[in-house]
Amino acid sequence: MPMLPITSFYSALLAILILRLAFNVIKVRQAENQGLGYDKKPLLLAGRIHANAMEYIPISLILLAITELNGIPAFILHGVGSTLLFARIIHAKGFAAGNGQSHPGRYWGTVLTWLVIMALAGLNIVYSWRYLF
Repeated sequence: MPMLPITSFYSALLAILILRLAFNVIKVRQAENQGLGYDKKPLLLAGRIHANAMEYIPISLILLAITELNGIPAFILHGVGSTLLFARIIHAKGFAAGNGQSHPGRYWGTVLTWLVIMALAGLNIVYSWRYLF
């Protein structure tokens, strides 16, 4: 049995999302016939959607893994894991639908992602506090 089954599960799903976003960058690069850089807006948009996921998903998964190791109940881990997955999906869809501008999916995806990171950071501080001193 894996040591971190809940983190493993959400890591796998988020990895699939990251690959899907990376594939979209490649698809747009081929369509725009641009092998390097982001001179055209569709390519810049696809690249930023992927990059934004890569900016937030790793720290979120690190915090989730540490939280799981700290013994946080499974229902809480699933709550934050599923919220993170949902947030990153609606952020990517909203970013694309808004063409890089403001969009409810982009906004709520960001808010939910930040709330997940703050919740996981807070849980880790609370659960590790007694071992610090």
